[in-house]
Amino acid sequence: MTSPLSRPNADESLLHSQGYAQELHRGLSLWSSFSVGFATVSPVVGIYSVMSLGAMNAGPSWVWIVPLCLALQFLVALVYAELASQYPLAGGCYQWVRRLAGDRWAWFTGFMYLASALASLTTVAYLGGFWLWLFFTGAPPSANAQVFSGAVLLLLGLGVNLFGINPLKYFVNAGIIAEAIASIGIGVLLLLFFRNHSLSLVFEGLTSSQGGDGSYLPGFLTAMAVGGWAFLGFDACSQVSEETADARTSTPRAILRSMILVGLTVMLTAFAVTLSFTDTAGMVSGQIVDPVTPAVVDAFGSWSERPFVGIVLVAFIACIVSVQTYIGRAVFGMARDSMLPASALLRKVDKRKVPFAAMVFSTCFASLGLALGLNATAVGTLIAFGSGGFFMVFLIVVSCALLARLRGQWKPEPGTFSLGRWGLPVNLAAFFWLVFESINVAWPRESLAPPGAPWFQVWAVILVFSILALLGLIYLFRAKPYLRSSLQLRTE
Repeated sequence: MTSPLSRPNADESLLHSQGYAQELHRGLSLWSSFSVGFATVSPVVGIYSVMSLGAMNAGPSWVWIVPLCLALQFLVALVYAELASQYPLAGGCYQWVRRLAGDRWAWFTGFMYLASALASLTTVAYLGGFWLWLFFTGAPPSANAQVFSGAVLLLLGLGVNLFGINPLKYFVNAGIIAEAIASIGIGVLLLLFFRNHSLSLVFEGLTSSQGGDGSYLPGFLTAMAVGGWAFLGFDACSQVSEETADARTSTPRAILRSMILVGLTVMLTAFAVTLSFTDTAGMVSGQIVDPVTPAVVDAFGSWSERPFVGIVLVAFIACIVSVQTYIGRAVFGMARDSMLPASALLRKVDKRKVPFAAMVFSTCFASLGLALGLNATAVGTLIAFGSGGFFMVFLIVVSCALLARLRGQWKPEPGTFSLGRWGLPVNLAAFFWLVFESINVAWPRESLAPPGAPWFQVWAVILVFSILALLGLIYLFRAKPYLRSSLQLRTE
């Protein structure tokens, strides 16, 4: 059995074998790595992102889409767990694609990942700004106030991250406690004591967006697209691999455990709120955008509103801190290989073992994106791309892994997490799921855009991804960042 004292040496030896020195502080345990993944995926943030839209498009029966999306997205998590165990490096998907498909594909994957992650950070800060303002004023914010509040949350998250990995752990743990109260605790109480509908409600095929022939399929597909949003961010655990002890074992476990627990928590909250909320018709019609808070207030009384808002706010803060953490490590991982402009600055690590320039860079970019919140149409485009972009990156990574398996170029080494003979079937199933969901999320739907939204928001995922992909390819072939890499890998 490996002693605790020898694990850091083993981790550092593995890192050196990949061509890197140990620059970050390896201070995260399995629990801490799991906490980063759990706070990033965030059941509270997830349920607020999907519940209203899911109910509008598939009626009360939308709750069954949650376990379906969880099961299918878990296939992707299994492939990611294998890769994270094989290559536990800061940079995550960029590092994996680099070793499976070469530097060019790696740069493009990393570029699209950073774009999607920054859009996600802006989105979470913007949505969290609503709860910050509501908590301190008791009233919903104006557009300007929400953007200002979102910027405050980004600065708070940056401050936490710049103090090092230990303060980060405390904030993330606070977020998990808030998530447990807001999701698990309240969900159980709503189901046991405040249920206003029988279980038959969730089997009703009601939908406000049925096709002209009364078909349930359009609403079901839209709800599937929305449901997938709740299971993004589990790969955050892989970005902090170089700060995790016994990374080859801890990181894959953290990925899978965070995905399972978040999925079960979202499922519990979805069923609890749907069965306890009295105005089902208002939720299905879209007149009630937030059915969660009214369900809690109706059940526990008006006194519970402010504490509940505070709990939700803590969960959003933990999510922002975690997202900033993994984006900073993703930037550091690419800059270390000279793959980004100003790489010499972005790869610097300060005395607290924090890639401070990468953290500041990501926060500044996300803050600029917050300005889009002044226009509801523009911020809707950002939110749509943030989710769609992640699924495109998932598809690239899983495709590279599948091709490498089929060619015999990649097989998990002994001592790493491995699916064994199930590796190829799981990888293949994950590939087909991601092809379907990438198309499904990107599909132009007026039902997911605000009323009267212009055509370019309806086509947001396709347009933004195409523009960014074109810009990325132009930079790739003109600047040739892969030639500046400090570590040239050859794919056999």
